[in-house]
Amino acid sequence: MSSSMNRHRLITKIVRDSGAATVQDLAGLTGASEMTIRRDLDILAGQGVLERVRGGARTLLLRGEEPPFALRAHEAVDAKRRIAAEVSALIADGETVLLDSGTTCLEVARLLRERPVTVLPLSLQAIHLLGETPGPAKLVVPGGQPRTGEGALTGPLTLASLAALRFDTAVIGCCGLTAADGMTAYDLDDAAVKKASIASARRTVLATDGSKLGHTAYAYVGSVDLLHTLVTDTTAPADEVTALERAGAVVKTV
Repeated sequence: MSSSMNRHRLITKIVRDSGAATVQDLAGLTGASEMTIRRDLDILAGQGVLERVRGGARTLLLRGEEPPFALRAHEAVDAKRRIAAEVSALIADGETVLLDSGTTCLEVARLLRERPVTVLPLSLQAIHLLGETPGPAKLVVPGGQPRTGEGALTGPLTLASLAALRFDTAVIGCCGLTAADGMTAYDLDDAAVKKASIASARRTVLATDGSKLGHTAYAYVGSVDLLHTLVTDTTAPADEVTALERAGAVVKTV
């Protein structure tokens, strides 16, 4: 990973954790020049990761809001790739797969494009990834309206696409997961698509890193008993994993 990418990740974390930071503070914490920090902040602001203000930057995140896709794409990358590998191993050649939006599911798409499977992705990023080079995977594209900044497909056309089809496996993500509150999302339209995805598949595999466990977001998706398998990583809280298993979930930790 490049030094600039590492610096961007550090700047993002500092601004998110503290709520705001000055150029001078960030230069001192990263060891970069103030000119470099100003350039970094302009880039990150352009990606929608933070807001540029006079003398520094402040976070765009309010309590209970979904972090921007550009920010999440750089978080827990190794864990997401391990989760994606385990999810791919659960899918047999020849399956029809419904692939949810989100950064973890995008890592699953990278692996499935090399497999003889049929995939219907629910994000512009995954559609582009699966369609950019010829491969054994068969791409099916749904209708829908992409959410700004996310690329996730939602709305009546997406729901109609899901209602018209049946899948062997739905691979979905979530914004929050607890044994008590089940699967939750930050966006009502996104939650509706996830519900429809679960209803259209014979089995549901939930792919999410450990940071989502123990948290509840705004929009309800469904209870734990709708899941066939949960694939997460070793950062998942042990007590929540135990509670999910007691609720009937099969949990695979990688």
